[in-house]
Amino acid sequence: MSLTDSSPEQIAKAASVASTSLAILPSNQRNGALTAIHRSLSQAKESILAANAHDVAHASQAAADGELSPSILKRLDLSRPGKWDEMLQGILDVRELEDPAGLDEALHHSELRNELVTLKTLLDDGLVLERIACPIGVLLIIFEARPEVIANIAALAIKSGNAAILKGGRESTASFLAISRAISSALRATAVPNAAIQLVITRDAVASLLKCDKYIDLVIPRGSNELVRTTKESTRIPVLGHADGLCSIYIHPDADLQLSVRVVTDSKLDYPAACNSVETLLVHQEALDTHLPAIATALLERGCSLRCDAMSKTALSTALPAEKALLLQAAADEDYDTEFLSPILAIKTVFPPECSTDEIALTLAIAHINSHSSHHTDAILTSSPSLAKKFKASVASACVFSNTSTRMADGMRFGFGTEVGISTNKIHARGPVGLEGLCIYKYVIDGSGHVAGDYGGAGGKKWRHQRLPID
Repeated sequence: MSLTDSSPEQIAKAASVASTSLAILPSNQRNGALTAIHRSLSQAKESILAANAHDVAHASQAAADGELSPSILKRLDLSRPGKWDEMLQGILDVRELEDPAGLDEALHHSELRNELVTLKTLLDDGLVLERIACPIGVLLIIFEARPEVIANIAALAIKSGNAAILKGGRESTASFLAISRAISSALRATAVPNAAIQLVITRDAVASLLKCDKYIDLVIPRGSNELVRTTKESTRIPVLGHADGLCSIYIHPDADLQLSVRVVTDSKLDYPAACNSVETLLVHQEALDTHLPAIATALLERGCSLRCDAMSKTALSTALPAEKALLLQAAADEDYDTEFLSPILAIKTVFPPECSTDEIALTLAIAHINSHSSHHTDAILTSSPSLAKKFKASVASACVFSNTSTRMADGMRFGFGTEVGISTNKIHARGPVGLEGLCIYKYVIDGSGHVAGDYGGAGGKKWRHQRLPID
């Protein structure tokens, strides 16, 4: 890793050159680099946390003055319980994953591993086509706060054979520099090219980097809605990311009560500032009296504000003690399109017509989610496998769950080691993006002097186009 103040074009060009070398670096050397990064960060823990405390102190003052979002402040703090250990464990988890790209295998072994080949076709005798996994190339990651992103991205980029250019926000400069120095020190003794991982310290470099489409292959913004939207509007380079984490849960009346309380409470309050925190609770009319009071009580007792539509507010005002009912707020239409990133939950009643079926109620819930959701993560709570199956098939989000917390939408929890971010794009990578999402594919052909002119036309050779097994 290098800390660089070079020109944006020089940075991008150097990364492009380095990506070619990194892509064909043997797996054991890439894994060795991750071991070195883990060791160096562990040894530098005290200095990194001290730098982070400096950032948090300044950010806290900025938040108090109204100059910084409270959600960004929460994401900045590396001393939050478990955050440091998760960052380090993520590096080791990534190291233990299978190599997702095929160039190393192609160069250093006689045959590719089967899982690297996704298509194999016999075009003609002695002429075989294969589709194999390969790195994307050069990644540009732009992020706010989240100092752990440097370690996450460095691990995923090196393992997947991609070069990465990182540009962080000013609110976490000291943390970024401390982490970068530790990683840079570790990589000096490895075979990873120095320019494969670069942290840009030049101010106002982002606009110029976003114009380097000749060298940069994918942009990944991680931060506020404004950051993601501005990035998408400012470049011709493909952008992987999401602008909102507007997640919903639908409660059907047949859902287990205790399960519902646990799942909704975790989804909202485990980490309210996270993009996979639930923001809207859809409640079937018949569950207003059976399920919602217990859920509301659990949320209110932990300081969560509830913004209710008329039906849910009436039901809760009747069921809850007076002192708790006084805490209920009336929801506005815009609440169902808002990513609160705080202990606030919008509640809306799913009110099917009289004598309607469960399918109709489910259809109404799905329609609301597909219209208002950001297509990040949505869930249903039900004891009916058929309703859960239809929900998961019909909701157009990157992650769709039944009977579990929206907080499960996470690369570490999915077994990806860590993630570069969560994509709501309808492209090759959706949801938490780990190693596989950082690989694309290429077609390779092994021939024996075959030429296109020999095929087709009267008397020409015929294609065999025989699909071959890859397992």
